[in-house]
Amino acid sequence: MKFNHSRRKLFSRFTFTVQYDFFNSFFFATLICFLLVGCSPRLSKPVSKRDLGKDIEMITDRGTMILRLSDSTPLHRDNFIRLVKSGFYNGITFHRVIQGFMIQAGDPRTKKTKDSAFRSSTRIPAEIRPELYHKKGVLAAAREGDASNPTRASSYSQFYLVQGRVFTDFSLDSTETYRLKGRKLPVAHREVYKTLGGSPHLDQNYTVFGEVISGIGVIDLIAGSKTSGKEGGDRPLQDIRIQKMRLVSRK
Repeated sequence: MKFNHSRRKLFSRFTFTVQYDFFNSFFFATLICFLLVGCSPRLSKPVSKRDLGKDIEMITDRGTMILRLSDSTPLHRDNFIRLVKSGFYNGITFHRVIQGFMIQAGDPRTKKTKDSAFRSSTRIPAEIRPELYHKKGVLAAAREGDASNPTRASSYSQFYLVQGRVFTDFSLDSTETYRLKGRKLPVAHREVYKTLGGSPHLDQNYTVFGEVISGIGVIDLIAGSKTSGKEGGDRPLQDIRIQKMRLVSRK
C-alpha cells in the first residue's frame, strides 16, 4: 500500500512515538531494577555458606537471646541474615507486645534514624512448613491480613517471637474446633503445647523461620511490660529496644 505525503508524515510521527515510549519504559524499568537490587539487602548478593552456619545474637534492653534460623525457609533465612548484617534492626523497638501471646518488632519507623533501605511494599513469599509450628520461642514473620494478602506473603522486616501459654487437651480441642476450623494438630505438637506452651491458633497461617535456643526467658520479661492496651496498639509504655543484632558462631 502506498502512502501519500500526509499519511507518510503521520505514520513516521507515530513510529517515533512508539519507539520513544518503548525506550523510556525499558530505561526506567532497568533503572528501577538496578535501584532495588542496590538498595535492598534481600535482593543483593547471595548469603555465604559461612554465614548460613551461624546463629543470631539479639541484644535487647531486657536481655540477650540467641536465635537459630531454619534451613527449611531459605528465603526468610537469607533475608533475615542480610538485614542483621546491614544493621537494620539495631535500635528498633518492640512496638507490639501482648502478654500470653507474642512480642513483635522490625518496623523501622520505631528507629530514631530512618532506614533508607526499607520498602514497606516488599513482601517475601510464604514458606509455611507443617513441621514448623508456633511453640514458645519460635521466630515468625508478621504479615498483612488475608483480605489484602491471600497468598500469606510475609513482611520484609517485621517479625514476632512467640510467648503463648500452656494448653490442656480441652483447650487444644477447642482451638482445633473454633480457631483452626476443624484442622487437627499433630499429636507431637499437642504435647509441646501442653508442656512448653505456644500459640497453636497461628499454625499454618504464618511463616515460622527460626527459634530461640538460648535466653527464652527474655521473651517473658518483654511480654510482661506495661502497654497501651489494644486500643493503643499494644505498644509498651516504655520503649524496649533491640540494641544490636549480629551473627555469632554456633556453640
